[in-house]
Amino acid sequence: MRKVADGLIGLSAAIGAAALVIEVGVILVDVIGRAFGHPMFGSQDLITMTMTMLVFGGMALCDRKGGHIAVDLFERKFPGWFNRAVDIFSALLGAVIFAFIAWAIWDSAKLSQMLNLSTNLLRLPKAWFQWGICVLSVVTAFSMALRALELTLSGRDLRAERPA
Repeated sequence: MRKVADGLIGLSAAIGAAALVIEVGVILVDVIGRAFGHPMFGSQDLITMTMTMLVFGGMALCDRKGGHIAVDLFERKFPGWFNRAVDIFSALLGAVIFAFIAWAIWDSAKLSQMLNLSTNLLRLPKAWFQWGICVLSVVTAFSMALRALELTLSGRDLRAERPA
């Protein structure tokens, strides 16, 4: 199961990385174009849509590597079992939050498709990007739920270990 999750996390991160490359390229072309009086048409649409892919694409990898913000002021004062319970609870809470995000975005994508909503200038269908966010949120929720299961069964946080 961990191998499948790591593969999905890797794919999610690759999508986020591709979005970053596109984002930087669009901004570069737009800034150079503005310097010559010809900004890139539709750059705002592209930047907005790729930013959503960039953020949600990297979310599962951030969780896998333990990159989320953690406040551990009192961690040394509490017993190990309590810290593990807090880690399990936070992983489950994160999974539920991302599952709700996926569900809400799925409903929004259905509405966008029904109303034929698109971006302002380039007329890119918004539903495509919303479905992408939905899938990436499901991958993140799955990854967090698996981390909670691993913490429950093994008692150790596998985020610090390198994926095989």
